[in-house]
Amino acid sequence: MKEGYEALNEDTLRGRMGAIAAVADRLGGDPADWQVKEVGDGNLNLVFIVGGPAGSLIVKQALPYVRLVGDSWPLPLYRAFYEYQALTRQAARDPGSVPAIHHFDEAQALIVMEYLSPHVILRQKLIRGERVDGLADFLGKFCARTAFRGSELSMASAEKKADVALFCGNVAIPAITEALVFTDPYYAADMNNHTEGLDPVVEKLRNDVALKVEAQRMLQGFASNTETMLHGDLHTGSLMCTDAETKAIDPEFAQYGPMGFDTGMLIANLLMSFFSQPGHRSGAEMTGMQDWILGVIGDICRVFDAEFRHLWVTERTGMLYPKALFEDQGHDSAPACDRVLRDLWADAMGACGIEMHRRCLSLAHNADFEAISDPALRAPLEARNLMMGRELVLNRFDPTTPARIAEIARRHNEEDFL
Repeated sequence: MKEGYEALNEDTLRGRMGAIAAVADRLGGDPADWQVKEVGDGNLNLVFIVGGPAGSLIVKQALPYVRLVGDSWPLPLYRAFYEYQALTRQAARDPGSVPAIHHFDEAQALIVMEYLSPHVILRQKLIRGERVDGLADFLGKFCARTAFRGSELSMASAEKKADVALFCGNVAIPAITEALVFTDPYYAADMNNHTEGLDPVVEKLRNDVALKVEAQRMLQGFASNTETMLHGDLHTGSLMCTDAETKAIDPEFAQYGPMGFDTGMLIANLLMSFFSQPGHRSGAEMTGMQDWILGVIGDICRVFDAEFRHLWVTERTGMLYPKALFEDQGHDSAPACDRVLRDLWADAMGACGIEMHRRCLSLAHNADFEAISDPALRAPLEARNLMMGRELVLNRFDPTTPARIAEIARRHNEEDFL
């Protein structure tokens, strides 16, 4: 822990934030009169909404342990530094996609940022059956722009290598992903838990050697492939939405990794929303919501592909696939782009399947399923999710198309695996 670090609380926040001019000026009034509310989700950090007569801000502070577990699982405070670095890069690579930063204090591991209102977490909206206009367009472009512009397709090699070196210091946070996502679902890890009644499917997955081989191949790539800067935890709980606007938040799991990882994780969480819908509604309302979610997934794929190809033509200024080898010699570089995208989507589908497993079997499950109180209803829905994840991992090198994803989802949605 850094010397002088003090965790905030609702009583101490006013005085400490009131001494920061950039914060006090934006909130206005007397700090003693500010409204303070702690709204953290309970997993990792302290998060406060602070309101004054001139406006409101978010104050986010890292704790020196995993809040979900307690101080028995220490966690370095430097993750706030990497979240700040990631937010600044995402803001540059896709302007307007993330909250604005107003203050950063490395010693106190805290970031003061824009308060997004009336935005709410996308996962909550999906559980309530609410839709977001333009969601796929935002997500497809965000994933494509951050993937392309954070890679040596676009960045100068020296700049990119220096950035990789910087983010390599973020050891403890990626280690959580390496364990909880890629490894723990496939054996009886200490912190694992799953819904009563899922045992037959869990046993099937853990006895599937081919599946475990592919999961570890994906881990090998995640740990060693530094293609681009990842958000690292891009799911429906990391997106804040109104009915027509979306922002990405919480990139504290940022690292350089495989270009398809973020997109795969995102699609996985939308698929979990798809499979969970029968636990939240019925009839035409349920069918309509499931159709809409699959439509969003398909549109994300199409928008990503189109934006990536546009950037390939207009911003391919890095050392990879230089125009000197293609356009300058009168050669079409589209086949090279096709190949890059084919590999990217294989990584995305593998990450997607593994995330579908992790969120039901290891630590920190999704509310999509957890909000379904009856295990007898929840378990069959999670089983469909788990078995689709298996198919995606094992067949990740098959061509990825919106139609293929939708077909696999609809087929599994009709199955009873228990």
